[in-house]
Amino acid sequence: MRQTEAIPRSWVVAPWLNSLWDGINLKACPNAVLIHGRPGIGKYDFAITLAKALLCEGSGGAIKKPCNACEACRWFDTGNHPDFVGLVPETHRRFLPSEVLEGAESDAGGSKKTKAVKDDEGDSAEKKEKKNITIEDARSAIQTLSIGTHRGGNRVVLVYPLEALRSEAANTLLKSLEEPPSGTIFILVTSRLDRVLPTIRSRCRLLAAPPPDHVNGLAWLKEKIAAQNAIKVSGDELETIFYEQGGAPYAVFEFLTAKHHQNEKDELFISIQASRYLLQGLAQGSRINWLDVAEKTHKASFADLLGAMQRWLADVQGSSQAATVRFYPKHAKTIHTLGQQIRLEKLLRLSKLVTQARRHENHPLATRIQLESLLMQYQQLFQD
Repeated sequence: MRQTEAIPRSWVVAPWLNSLWDGINLKACPNAVLIHGRPGIGKYDFAITLAKALLCEGSGGAIKKPCNACEACRWFDTGNHPDFVGLVPETHRRFLPSEVLEGAESDAGGSKKTKAVKDDEGDSAEKKEKKNITIEDARSAIQTLSIGTHRGGNRVVLVYPLEALRSEAANTLLKSLEEPPSGTIFILVTSRLDRVLPTIRSRCRLLAAPPPDHVNGLAWLKEKIAAQNAIKVSGDELETIFYEQGGAPYAVFEFLTAKHHQNEKDELFISIQASRYLLQGLAQGSRINWLDVAEKTHKASFADLLGAMQRWLADVQGSSQAATVRFYPKHAKTIHTLGQQIRLEKLLRLSKLVTQARRHENHPLATRIQLESLLMQYQQLFQD
């Protein structure tokens, strides 16, 4: 385990989400709120801060909640608040409030080690299953709602990420949303609103988390990096990574942190490195070595790879039809060249296939085979 200075974890609402925060009435919060938006823009920290504020027992008035000083806030920070329930996959438990200090490494699945047979992609089916919220997880969380609150105030149930709910677990959650226990507030967080059951969406107040603009996103990153004193990155490199990640500052910062600590086994580090290699391959157009690209990227998050490919195809289409590049301006020259070479009808078909693949991106399917197929069809965009 890496030794780090003992700094308590704290959550702060990102500046570009302040307007969203200001629109929430903590004294009249709906029984269920659904926070949605792009990944890596601070939705989780926003949700945690909201949960903490709803449980805060500060005297109010001039005190802005969460006060970070009352007994409830201290219990929350150490993961001991009896009225907070975190419904997350096993791989995400390390993100919940706990006594684990910021920067310290922790096993997302606890200390228990199990053996599993790896599939043809080098990742175990068991590990993939741990990325889902099972019906057992949902039932365990819902059962705690049958009794009154311990502190006599609110009870908060955080579900993150909502798209990780298995269908049976989603139905279990839906029953509680239809008849929410008194004083219970559900905070649901998702990066894929399109994959949320309409019946769940209809029972929530939707909060759309906006991404930062170019200036504010980079300014926040530079401030975070300066506070670390250890992460070294040039302005051009920072801007390139920022654009490659679709303007997701939190994802960029986590990648740079993992890179600084040489934690090449970090999942986000693997995914961003793979996404950058994928973009290098896509930039080759008809000369792409799709077998090589698939070989060097398939172990990364399939969702991240599909997202990067989706943005790239959108830019190529935008360049072809309107000479505009939205997501990857650093690659604008290459994209404009490719936009003049592609067969538009093929591009539209491939874009549809990538969108369809995203519906099953978290399922334990043969990622490498799917990736090879998509990349091979990408090469064919430039052929008659």
